[in-house]
Amino acid sequence: MVHELHSHDTFNFMDYDCIGFDLDNTICRYKISNMVKLEYESLSKYLVDHCGYSDKYLLRPIEDNVDFMLKGLILDVNNGNILRIDSTGHILHGSHGTREMTRDELKTYYGEECRWQVTDIFTQDPLHTWNGPLSERMRTLLDYFDMPAGLIFARAVDTIDEQNDNKKLELYTIWPDILAALQHMFQKEHFQLEKGGYFPYLKANPEEYINKCSEALLNWFKALRNERKLLFLITGSNVDFASHTAQTCMGNNWQEYFDIIIFFAKKPGFFVNTRPFVGLNGIEETEEVDVEDLQKGGRYTHGNWKGLHKFLKKHSNKENPKILYIGDNIIQDVYAPAVHTECDAIVVCEELQAEGVFGHEQDHVEGKFLLSTVWGSYFHHSVDRSTIWKDFIIRHSKFSIPSLEYVAGFPLNHDFLKSNQE
Repeated sequence: MVHELHSHDTFNFMDYDCIGFDLDNTICRYKISNMVKLEYESLSKYLVDHCGYSDKYLLRPIEDNVDFMLKGLILDVNNGNILRIDSTGHILHGSHGTREMTRDELKTYYGEECRWQVTDIFTQDPLHTWNGPLSERMRTLLDYFDMPAGLIFARAVDTIDEQNDNKKLELYTIWPDILAALQHMFQKEHFQLEKGGYFPYLKANPEEYINKCSEALLNWFKALRNERKLLFLITGSNVDFASHTAQTCMGNNWQEYFDIIIFFAKKPGFFVNTRPFVGLNGIEETEEVDVEDLQKGGRYTHGNWKGLHKFLKKHSNKENPKILYIGDNIIQDVYAPAVHTECDAIVVCEELQAEGVFGHEQDHVEGKFLLSTVWGSYFHHSVDRSTIWKDFIIRHSKFSIPSLEYVAGFPLNHDFLKSNQE
C-alpha cells in the first residue's frame, strides 16, 4: 500500500520507509527517580573520596534539593553559575551554586542585556560548542544521565564559596573533577569489570532502574516490520551495556526487532563525521567493515550516517527513502540528524506528560523528578517567551511525543495532530 505524505498539520509514521531509534530514554525508559539517585550518589562519593571535597553539602540526600534539578540547564563552569536561556540566547534565569541570582547579579556577569557569547554561539549552532575550547566553558544538561551533574555542580560551588568566607572565586575549577567522576561512572570497560559505582547496581538489579516495554509497544514494532518498514537502532551505549538494558526492557529476542544495530555510535558525531563501522564477535570488536559489506540483521560499533544511509537505500530498494529517527536528546538525536542529514527527527520528551502540556494529561508517575518550581517549565519562561528547548523542538522535530508507549496506543496509520505542539 502506498502512503502519501500527509499535510503539515498531521504526522503519520506510515509515511516513512525507514524508522530509527535511540535506546536509552527512548525505547528503554528508566525509573528516573532511582536512576538519578544512583548517579548522584556515585558522582558525589567520587568527588568526596577522590577529589577531596567536603561532604557537608555533597552527601546530603538528593531529596533536599530535588526541586533544583531540571533537564536543559546550562552550566557556566568557570563562574559557578547555572543558567536557563530563551530561543535567542537571552539569559532568563540563573543561580550561583544553589542560590538564585537577581537580575542585577546576572548583569554583573553577562552585561545589561544578559547575554553570554558562548550561549549565543550555542543557539546558532550547538555542535560548535560540543567539543573544543567552548566545551570547556559550558556544559548543557541534555538528558536524565546529565541531570544529577547540575546539582553536584551547584552544591560543589556552595561548598567552595563557604570555605572561601562566602566570597566568589574569579575562576571555578570544579568541572574537570565532575567530568572525571562522570567518565569513571560511565567508562565502558567498567560494565564488565563491575566498577564505577553505577554499572554494578544496574547490572545486579535491573528491575529497580528499567521499565519493561509493554506488549503494545512490542507489537507496534512488529506491525512496522510487517509493513516492510526498515527499523534500525543507533545507541551511544557500548554493546554489553546496551544489550543488557535492551534485553531487560524488550526481552531476549530484542535484536529481532531491528534490521541493523549500531552501538557506541558517538552521537552527534555519527551524523556528521565519517568514522568507519567496526564488526562485532559477541561483545568484542573485530575489524573495520566496508559500507558495502554491512549486513541486514548485522551488529556494529562506531560508524557514520552516510554509510548507514547507503545501507537503507539498498535494503529499502529506494533511491530516496523517507527516513525518520526518534530519540530523547535534543542535540544528539534531533538537531544533528535534522540539520545535517536527509533524515527527519522526532523528540521523545517526558516533560510533555509531566507538565501536562500540548494536549497531554499531567500524569507522569515520576513528575517530582521532572518538574521544578525553582526553574519553572521546561518549555516556557512566561506566556510569550519560550525556552531554547521548545524552540529547537519546533524548528527541528517533526513531532514530539512523551514516550513510544504513547504512540503504541494508537493505530499504526494514525494521523497525529501537530497543531497541539505549538
